[in-house]
Amino acid sequence: MPDSSSRPNTFGQLPPSKWPGERLGLPKIGPGSIGRPLRRLLGFAIDWAIAIGASAIFFDYDPAANLIIFVILQIIFIPTIGASIGHRLVGLRIISIHGGWVGLWRPVVRSVLLGIALPALVWDSDQRGFHDKIAGTALIRQ
Repeated sequence: MPDSSSRPNTFGQLPPSKWPGERLGLPKIGPGSIGRPLRRLLGFAIDWAIAIGASAIFFDYDPAANLIIFVILQIIFIPTIGASIGHRLVGLRIISIHGGWVGLWRPVVRSVLLGIALPALVWDSDQRGFHDKIAGTALIRQ
C-alpha cells in the first residue's frame, strides 16, 4: 500500500511540477511553454515604461496615473491582442487554462491583482502568479 503521507489529501497539497506548466498540460520548452521569469520581467518593464510615458505626457508624471494607465493597458490589450504590448514584444501571450478566448473578466481580474503587486509575487511550481491562478490564466511563449 502506498504511503498516504506522500499523496495530496486536501486542496492545495499537489506535488510540485517536474517543469513549469506540467500540471496544465503545457510543454517543457518551446512555443506553448510557460513564460520564464526574465521574459515576464522584461515584458512588465516595457509595459511600465509605456505607462510612465503616457503619465508624463498627460498627467505630468503622476504615480497614481502610472498605475491606472498600466492596469487599463493590460485590460485593453489582453483580450484584443492576447497579451500586453510588452508581453507581445518579448514573445509571450496570455491564455485561459480552460481553453478558448481569455474573455473580458479574466483580464480585468488579472490586471487589478497585478496592479496590487503582491499576488504577482506569490508563485506556484508552475511559475504562475496568484493573479494568474485566480483569473485562470497562464502566460506562455508564442
